[in-house]
Amino acid sequence: MGKFESRLKRKKRVRSKVFGTIERPRLSVYRSNKFIYAQLIDDDKKKTLLSASDLELKSKKEAGTKTQKASLVGEMISKKAKLKKITKIVFDRGGYRYHGRVKALAEGARKGGLDF
Repeated sequence: MGKFESRLKRKKRVRSKVFGTIERPRLSVYRSNKFIYAQLIDDDKKKTLLSASDLELKSKKEAGTKTQKASLVGEMISKKAKLKKITKIVFDRGGYRYHGRVKALAEGARKGGLDF
């Protein structure tokens, strides 16, 4: 079993326990080699409420490393969530280890005011 299949297997295991509602949406993380993406999802209605990624950052060079960009994405999604009056979420790491960029995004979201 390769890396990709292993991650999908872990993702299924995580998703069996994590479910987002309108009161407490799911913060889903996707990490590619270059970028990181985050979405707030209502699983009851199967709708994405809002999203953020490091593609939206204005000055890509100033942000620094990929880990620093991930932290900024976490803060960005928490600002967008505050505008929609969302404070509590559930975190879905998407089969990735809670480490590095995924951890930086989560800590950035907490720093921005999201509670999980």
